[in-house]
Amino acid sequence: MVARPPVRILIDAMTLDDLPAVQAIEEASFTTPWPPHAYRSELESNRLATYVVARAEGAVVARAEGAVVAYAGIWMMIDEAHITTFAVDPRWRRQRIGERLLLALLGLAKDRRAREATLEVRLSNLAARRLYEKYGFRPVGIRPRYYSDDNEDALIMTTEELDQPRMADRLERLREALDAAPAPTGPVDEADPGVESAGGGPEAPGPRPKPTRR
Repeated sequence: MVARPPVRILIDAMTLDDLPAVQAIEEASFTTPWPPHAYRSELESNRLATYVVARAEGAVVARAEGAVVAYAGIWMMIDEAHITTFAVDPRWRRQRIGERLLLALLGLAKDRRAREATLEVRLSNLAARRLYEKYGFRPVGIRPRYYSDDNEDALIMTTEELDQPRMADRLERLREALDAAPAPTGPVDEADPGVESAGGGPEAPGPRPKPTRR
């Protein structure tokens, strides 16, 4: 199998032009996806919300330069940054793109002077829980029957205070490790028997609010 050149991942603000790609990842990632109008409403009307995307740039995506391969969002609730959504294109999982996105969200939260970041994640999603624990989230409670598709409970997870030295040191170490790690090499061709399947990796979807819109 021919080695692929590395791909550059840029974290950028989500725009209206990104919505078709975001919706495609949404529908590939969740059993109860948000409807197509939801993200447009969030971008245009919700002043509490900030959404970002991960764009892949490089030869492997030359036909779609700046292709959106992941996205996430937060709502700023006074001094709390609540992660509302988080998803990586299934073809791009297991390349630590989700970690880069999570670091960006926590950086945004700190820049907005959030005291802490919170999220909900399915109790059964152990891979996502391990990822969040790695980045300083800890379990603090349960939301019973939170997910509308199967009534599964959600685990509430919260970080330590973001301005504490211990949390800052953790994130800096993780950022340095990511910078030193191999760059992503592009989308996985699941028809290629020489490529590991992208399903179920640590960047599998995690936090989801109930899809009620304001």
